[in-house]
Amino acid sequence: MNWLILILAGIFEVGFTFCLKKSNNFSNLPWSVGFFICITLSFLLLNKAAQAIPIGTAYAVWTGIGAVGTVIAGILFFKEPAGFWRLFFIVTLIGSIVGLKAVAEH
Repeated sequence: MNWLILILAGIFEVGFTFCLKKSNNFSNLPWSVGFFICITLSFLLLNKAAQAIPIGTAYAVWTGIGAVGTVIAGILFFKEPAGFWRLFFIVTLIGSIVGLKAVAEH
């Protein structure tokens, strides 16, 4: 269950970065509110997951999910580049996240 909470925290991290971009420097109120909701939920869920998962692992997985998700969102919604090397390193990051889960003691 704690791993699902951690994954959800990572998804909300992607949500707050997406909303940050859409808020246009916090000048767009609905996206700004979305940012604050997502960031609050992301940190609360990370805190909950870190009660049972080692903090180093939880933080690395949380930031990894956020980084991968944000890059994918940037490619899909903001027309950011999707070159070979960028995708290659995203895949290696995903492998690292899976590896951390595989070797975690909890």
